[in-house]
Amino acid sequence: MHPLFSNAKERAQHLVQENASTLLTAGGVVGTVATAVLAGRAGYKAAEILGEENRARKAAFMKQEQAAIVEVPKDMIDKWDKAKLLWPYFVPPVVTGSATIGSIIMANRMSAQKAAALAAAYGLAEKQFSEYREKVEEKLTGQKATSIDDELAQDRVNKTPGSQQIVVVEGEVLCFDEATGRYFRGSMATINTAVNKTNEEILAHNYATASFYYDKLGLDPTTWSDEVGWNSHHPVEITISTVMSHDQRPCISIDFKFLPTVDYVTGY
Repeated sequence: MHPLFSNAKERAQHLVQENASTLLTAGGVVGTVATAVLAGRAGYKAAEILGEENRARKAAFMKQEQAAIVEVPKDMIDKWDKAKLLWPYFVPPVVTGSATIGSIIMANRMSAQKAAALAAAYGLAEKQFSEYREKVEEKLTGQKATSIDDELAQDRVNKTPGSQQIVVVEGEVLCFDEATGRYFRGSMATINTAVNKTNEEILAHNYATASFYYDKLGLDPTTWSDEVGWNSHHPVEITISTVMSHDQRPCISIDFKFLPTVDYVTGY
């Protein structure tokens, strides 16, 4: 095969593999419409064929009876004859419908597999991060550990623009949530209250979502925060650093000591 065609084939295969779930979903949508159209056409054609066949059989029946006074059956075609007459017209919608159902099932299965893979990858990363942090804390304690946390927090703030969009009113300070990369107005009191209320929720119900914490903090939930949380074995713990924003304003940067996990409900 010519190298040009071989390269194009590989690109096409890669494109299909990367977008298989999307393509299957699109196929399901198109298949649903096509099935409805083909079924409608088959139904119309079936009614037309059965009408003609019924009239023809009635005429033959009357001719055979030689004008005798008899009751003509309303339907001259039995179920088996109907099946033999109509099956070619209903094969296309049945085939299309079956392919559509297959596409929807496969798309759902692939999406579930991807979600499971992402959850597993996130769980592994979270575990490795926790182990790494624990080992660092064993080696570095006191002022050195605090200094590293502050430097990391400052780096994250420096890489995240948007602090100038937050107008701070009296009694509040500029705050930065490292986990979601968002600035907000708050204070040490509001931060501590959010942590305490979340841990109270954990004590009351054995778990709490990250979205519950952000709600108490005055921030909107995210797709990530809806999927992760803490339980009684791993309550909320945060680290706090004081840094400077892009426009040189004092900023409180908060981060989780241990990230919320995806198995917070079952991971007891």
